[in-house]
Amino acid sequence: MKKSTYPEYRKELSRLAGKLRGEIPATMNGFNQMNKEAMADGELARKHKELIAVGIAVAARCEGCLAFHVRHALHAGASRAEIVEAIGVAVMMGGGPAVMYACEALQALDEFENEPTD
Repeated sequence: MKKSTYPEYRKELSRLAGKLRGEIPATMNGFNQMNKEAMADGELARKHKELIAVGIAVAARCEGCLAFHVRHALHAGASRAEIVEAIGVAVMMGGGPAVMYACEALQALDEFENEPTD
């Protein structure tokens, strides 16, 4: 799948995940429940958990993950500076390949900051 912008890419991935849910509902429901529980406020606020997810998305080089977690970090109250700092930690941990995905994460942040609110 070719992505155009991260907001459009996220919408297409959501559509495809819905289709996948129709094929393997128990697995997808389990994943969704795990995501809900893991990202709930606890000792770490959801915002901080989303920043961790952004860092892992960069280090793991997962564009689809960026399409969700950069947006979720913004919606959880993370500032641009906080997201960029998390990207910086991911670059340190992931080396050169992470730099390339750090560029992707920055593009996603730019696009989601300018996205109209749903």
